[in-house]
Amino acid sequence: MKTLEQNLIQYAAYHRDSRNVLTHFFGIPLIVLAVVVLLSRPSALVLGFPISPATVAILLAIVYYILLDRPLGIVMALFLEFCAWIGIALSMQTVGVWLGFGIGLFVLGWAIQFVGHYFEGRKPAFVDDIMGLIIGPLFVAAELAFLMGLRKPLMAQIEAASGAVVYRDGFAPASKH
Repeated sequence: MKTLEQNLIQYAAYHRDSRNVLTHFFGIPLIVLAVVVLLSRPSALVLGFPISPATVAILLAIVYYILLDRPLGIVMALFLEFCAWIGIALSMQTVGVWLGFGIGLFVLGWAIQFVGHYFEGRKPAFVDDIMGLIIGPLFVAAELAFLMGLRKPLMAQIEAASGAVVYRDGFAPASKH
């Protein structure tokens, strides 16, 4: 299993344009939410808890993220549980509402992603390594931590290997102007 640093360095190599990174803050959460919504059916009550394919996927993802990095794994667990809550609520609606939200969020999320990769001028990371699909959400959590001034040694490792994020067209944080 690759380390957190190895995964983020590989993923970051495809995401050095600030506009692309920005689109990922919107596109990836929408895609994750869409997948959770779509996997929330069918479900069954087990000991009073709704269990669905989404439940299994979320538990496996949380274990993987926590094995890679406990603090980022906890952040991902909270986000995935929020997605599960929405997924459960939407799965109890009509098939049209459930599918409409699931497919709509999925298409919107990917459209945003492809706009970002247009700016980047590079294909998405998952095209070369399917693990990019699971590392993408963790990358967003890490980038959020970096913007908050957290995990500076991790950020330095990623930038040393992949280069710094390039800020264009006014997409720089206040400290970069």
